[in-house]
Amino acid sequence: MVMTQTQRFGVFAALALVMAATRVHLSLFHHDIWDASWGLFFLAGFWLHGSARWIFPLLIAEAVLIDDIVITHMGIRFWDHYCVSLGYWFLIPAYGALWMGGSWLAKRQRGLTLSTLGMAIAVLLVSEAACYVISNGSFYWLSHHVPTPKSFAAWFANLGDWYLPFLQTTAVYAGLGAVLHVLAVQMAHASQHHRPVQH
Repeated sequence: MVMTQTQRFGVFAALALVMAATRVHLSLFHHDIWDASWGLFFLAGFWLHGSARWIFPLLIAEAVLIDDIVITHMGIRFWDHYCVSLGYWFLIPAYGALWMGGSWLAKRQRGLTLSTLGMAIAVLLVSEAACYVISNGSFYWLSHHVPTPKSFAAWFANLGDWYLPFLQTTAVYAGLGAVLHVLAVQMAHASQHHRPVQH
């Protein structure tokens, strides 16, 4: 689906708004909305893959800004928070894996068929797994909050403990995005078919 620059900016603004609404909840409001960030980076790569030079850095900057606001609101210095370590900066390649997965899929998507659905699921699983290994591994090996001695056996156990919740959350938001995409494509086709013929 080809978008104008205005439409691309609208999609970016919507993704940024959803990220702000779901990422900020972690400490401020204590409700059960899942952080949409992982799913949003995958969807952004799919919908906005031609604008990575400015959209990806802006989404990264928003994520860091939100984390800083939330942590500061808790009365904690950013680098003193449990979840923040040198591994925090590995979120850039981790989110990059999701973006690249969505972008790769967008370049190969050919209509809405069972085969493209299967490919989309496979790409989501691979890119989400790459993101998870990078983010989890960087935290485990680089954070001083993880008890020592560290070992691959303990890391693999930690990977198993948290993988399904992260996959579930990412899949839910990516699935919602897929539904919106299908609806948008169908509406675009319907509007084209109902345009008056000019003579």
